[in-house]
Amino acid sequence: MAGDEPGTTTRGREWRGVTGKLGQRIREARLARGMSLRETAALAGVSPSLLSQVETGKVQPSVTTLYAVVTCLDLSVDDILDHRPGAGSLPDSRSAHPVQRAAEAPAITMGDGVTWQGLAVMPGPDHVDGVLATYAPRASSSGREVLTRHAGVEHGYVLSGELTLRLESETYVLRAGDSFCFDSMRPHLYVNHTDEEARGIWYIVNGSPRPASTDDRVGSGLVRLEGAGSVGGGSVGGGHDGA
Repeated sequence: MAGDEPGTTTRGREWRGVTGKLGQRIREARLARGMSLRETAALAGVSPSLLSQVETGKVQPSVTTLYAVVTCLDLSVDDILDHRPGAGSLPDSRSAHPVQRAAEAPAITMGDGVTWQGLAVMPGPDHVDGVLATYAPRASSSGREVLTRHAGVEHGYVLSGELTLRLESETYVLRAGDSFCFDSMRPHLYVNHTDEEARGIWYIVNGSPRPASTDDRVGSGLVRLEGAGSVGGGSVGGGHDGA
């Protein structure tokens, strides 16, 4: 997971392979939609140079940046993990069997020390993205104190370690056994303030939007709240204030 060296194991090679193809998948999805680099970057709220570096594999995006980009491209987490850049473009290989073996789980390691490992899901009327998220010590979903928002309802359960959730102006310190649920369009940020790895399971329901126009897409992406460096509301659960 994030912060670990996969070594030479088969599973480690598979994880590095998925991560290495992340930029390629984003570029293919962008081109398939006939969107320019500058147009996509503007919609995602990132610079064209950063998006270009992500697409060429020179940098790994943070969770915040990745969500902003895939939202603009009308993608889901599963699309990125399984290379399904559009509805009907490729078969859903993960839906063929009810069980996903550990060695077959796709994963991507992003900037700022976060790894997502895809969990078994199946197609249906309500799209669901499931990931096992690992935050390395001092890792965050954004290294610039930028909160993100995206379509869906976010459900999570902390397996180990400690993770700070900033939800708009409020801060919650989450520990093993704690769970949470909120509308993902509420600006949010995750940070591991500790020296220990934090792991948890995330499910995002209806997190694969199908916007009707370019204007509709602007509602998701990066959000910076006033006073981003401090917390306007109270801290819930004790621990650190702010992300």
